Amino acid sequence: MTDVSGEGAGLSERLGVDIDAELLSRALTHRSFAYENGGIPHNERLEFLGDSVLGQAVTVMLYTTQPDLDEGELAKRRASVVSTVALAEAARGIGLGEYLLLGRGEEQTGGRDKDSILADTMEAVIGAVYLSAGQDAATDLVLRLTQPLLEDPERYGAAIDPKTSLQEIAARLSFDPPRYSVQSSGPDHDRRFTATVVVGDLSQTGVGTSKKTAEMAAALSAWHVLSDRA
Repeated sequence: MTDVSGEGAGLSERLGVDIDAELLSRALTHRSFAYENGGIPHNERLEFLGDSVLGQAVTVMLYTTQPDLDEGELAKRRASVVSTVALAEAARGIGLGEYLLLGRGEEQTGGRDKDSILADTMEAVIGAVYLSAGQDAATDLVLRLTQPLLEDPERYGAAIDPKTSLQEIAARLSFDPPRYSVQSSGPDHDRRFTATVVVGDLSQTGVGTSKKTAEMAAALSAWHVLSDRA
């Protein structure tokens, strides 16, 4: 196991949770790094656990705090909070990207800011917190990370369908519809996409493992900027 005790301690402080150093190291280890370092354990099992902890925490919170919402609206809100885009946003908020252990290929293609990698690692960290400090601590972390999204109802729609949300806000600002362009890089089995969206005087980019996810990431980034103007 690679030692990340120094950096890990810094991340633990940011999260406000005392996390076992070995578990945190594993949570930060992407499979690309693991394969390049003799097949050491990586974070996908912790990601599996963290996904369940995340879903339960958000579901219980919404059910208990939103008694007037029906099942369909509860499901919509849960989907937005646990989406890849939302989790990546939460990960950026704590600077998670700087702590990642990535293989050379991922490092060179901007893996530290890819939505999919950030979201998966965020779930793995939640899993590590669950094992280190228990369910209450993990639930508390989930709620703290997702609170900014929950406090702004407009961001539910943006997290689920950022392209539609961007088009709507562009119309409100009397801009032409957003225009997208996408470039790809890497081998066929590990393709990476970078999307650029132009709307009004604004240009934003996003990356992803598919054209769709890259465009969604770019759209959400642009939506955040324009929402401050609307």
